[in-house]
Amino acid sequence: MDRLRKIYEAIAQDGFSDDTLKEINNYINDIQNGTEDFLRFNLSEHAGLCKGGAPLIGASIVACYARRSLTTGGNVTSSQECSPANWEIDALQEKLIEQWAKAMNLWEDNSEQILTAEFGPMIAQGAEAKVYYSDGNTSVVKERASIYSTTQKALDAIVLHNYLFPETAMKVIGFTRDGDGLFRIVLTQPFIRCLRLASKEEIDRMVAEKGFQDNWQGQGVNYISERLSLEDMHPANVFIDKLTGNPTCIDCIVKYRK
Repeated sequence: MDRLRKIYEAIAQDGFSDDTLKEINNYINDIQNGTEDFLRFNLSEHAGLCKGGAPLIGASIVACYARRSLTTGGNVTSSQECSPANWEIDALQEKLIEQWAKAMNLWEDNSEQILTAEFGPMIAQGAEAKVYYSDGNTSVVKERASIYSTTQKALDAIVLHNYLFPETAMKVIGFTRDGDGLFRIVLTQPFIRCLRLASKEEIDRMVAEKGFQDNWQGQGVNYISERLSLEDMHPANVFIDKLTGNPTCIDCIVKYRK
């Protein structure tokens, strides 16, 4: 925690200077090498963080700093915390992640054109994501918008997805804003060849093996465990993989219960 506090202090004093970026990058490398833990997550979830790549770890650090700076009235070393609204937290997290991403060359202003040129045409678009894919590729690329109350929770959702569903782990490669100014996380994910959509019974068995049970409030698509809430587990988000024959979750809403 002392090392993370030093990073917070460096951001507060110098912004994303070369020295601050070096400190953050060294911390990211040590997290990926297993010599440091990011204490926001338990050991199993920590593996999901590392699967998400260095940009996910860095953005998570910056998001935590943003929340901390608001809850302590701008003094990251203060023990006196206040309770800002989620919209305030979200706005600052987006702003600072954008600054950090630009300093790290992880930001693209014209991402849709770039992604189409590099990864193929847009093949799907929903409330949460735009999906790009070209025949023969082993991965899809997504521009993922947040449906969570803060950007930090959107980043946590990627960590938790990777922990629960490592076969479709999401790897963050950058950040952008779309034509409407909406902040988006750019990521890759393995392409799953769909044999068919999973049945409710197959989804129930899959999540039960991971410690979840139906919460009885979502027409059978929402589940809970002691620690997590798993939602939107309808068949359009859970395929039967043509190669393995197993139900495979490609997308869901996952968050901490508290």
